[in-house]
Amino acid sequence: METSLGDEADWQGISTRLVELQYSRSEFEFKRGTFRIRGNYLDIYPAYEDFGYRLQEEGGIISKISKFDPLTGVETHSNESLQNTVIYPAKHYLMDPAVFKSAETQIRRDLKLESSQLKKQNKLVEAGRLIRRVNYDLEMIKEVGYVNGIENYSRYFDGRKPGDPPYALIDYFTKTYLDNFLVFIDESHMTVPQIRGMFNGDFSRKKTLIDFGFRLKAAFDNRPLKFDEFYPSIPHFIYASATPNEWEINSAITEHKLKTKNEKIKGIYRGVVEQLVRPTGIVDPKIIIRPARHEVQDLLGEIANRVKNKEKILVTTLTKKIAEDLSEYLKDRKIRASYLHSDIKTLERSDILDNLRKSEFDVLIGVNLLREGLDLPEVSLVAILDADKEGFLRSKTALIQTMGRAARNISGEVILYADEITNSIKQAVREIERRRKYQLEYNRKHQIEPKTVYKPVREKIIGQDEAFLIQDRTKITYSDDLLDLIKKDSLTPYDLKKTVSRLEKEMKKQAEDLNFELAIKIRDKINQLKDPRL
Repeated sequence: METSLGDEADWQGISTRLVELQYSRSEFEFKRGTFRIRGNYLDIYPAYEDFGYRLQEEGGIISKISKFDPLTGVETHSNESLQNTVIYPAKHYLMDPAVFKSAETQIRRDLKLESSQLKKQNKLVEAGRLIRRVNYDLEMIKEVGYVNGIENYSRYFDGRKPGDPPYALIDYFTKTYLDNFLVFIDESHMTVPQIRGMFNGDFSRKKTLIDFGFRLKAAFDNRPLKFDEFYPSIPHFIYASATPNEWEINSAITEHKLKTKNEKIKGIYRGVVEQLVRPTGIVDPKIIIRPARHEVQDLLGEIANRVKNKEKILVTTLTKKIAEDLSEYLKDRKIRASYLHSDIKTLERSDILDNLRKSEFDVLIGVNLLREGLDLPEVSLVAILDADKEGFLRSKTALIQTMGRAARNISGEVILYADEITNSIKQAVREIERRRKYQLEYNRKHQIEPKTVYKPVREKIIGQDEAFLIQDRTKITYSDDLLDLIKKDSLTPYDLKKTVSRLEKEMKKQAEDLNFELAIKIRDKINQLKDPRL
């Protein structure tokens, strides 16, 4: 839906169109995918934006289009009016009535067939469940154009046959650019297996739903691409990884041999290219292997030596529980430590890594996140506990990736705590030593003096003084700036009541924390919001 300055301010017509686009009207709870009408203006909160659009009416036409903060109601650019705005649907799937009629016939035919099959298997409960579910979905689509789970019927709407691959972004490139586009797969040792595994995981989940009568078999066709469908559709690949798997290496070599038979493109495909030289001249870290029997006590001494030099330490464990317990153990010994694992929310992980670089603590303990992609120049020691426990976390690939976290500092070292030298350790150490030798020879030949990487700590994406926490918009971190933004005239009676209730709780909390200045400011804001004269 496109709206421009000067258009007729037909709130009824605009509301009808928004409902067709799967937006719902909500005067009390303004959230993504809703709109509201307040006198001479209409607010829209798109499902895909962090801000809302406000259409203002004057003299029967739209006189102003602006963006505003959905929480506070304050316009983000008070003196700036947009010339037009386009509102996209709130849902991915919107159904054309003409297409639905054709699809409904096929869906009901498959429903009759599959419910009969379930009854023959004496699955009467499952058959009844399937009939109720599909009939409900069809009625919802017919009446409002959408139902939760509509994507499970996508094969009927797309006109695909059972088993046909779903449409994906790759189809756009193959049809638009034919063979003239290139796909980079970063960290291919992890990404390629994930591409292989996506279909199997989705199929397993859908099979359970279908077996118990929650979905038609057509749900199988709303799926990720199989690897055999994805791989042939890409004309050119570049795999990038510090630890490529045998599959990528063999594929690159085979591809090289096949492609160079064509004289027109001979020389484009290089097979496997190693890029071992670092422009900083830093060599891969020294590898030290020590017994695991007293690994924690030995680690305490190593930490003390690094902390004296204001250097940082990464420690990898086998489980989350060990990471948390070791962190507490170090803290009890006055060592500034923290842990990082998958239970910690994504945005918090970045802050923890930044806090390590800013010297708010010295030791970071993790399980599987301290590997690919981490760039921490301040880290001079990586300690790998229980390195001889062969498996996914202590494979050759995992060890090399973890060792690489100490390759940004000229003093970088890796300590492997192991009572037995496993094949993975042998292979990982051999590879790191090969890379060290190559870089040392290059430095000698070109008279390069290695230098530690220095880079600034990134600014936070979202600061505490912004209006709310991303994970839950109802939890607000208050500050002076936020209090100033809260305006009574921008809140509905319902929102005003909720805001006052939150402020009262926050005021008591700040008082309990002895932050009396902020508590007083919150009290004044509460009184201002409650004042009937304002």
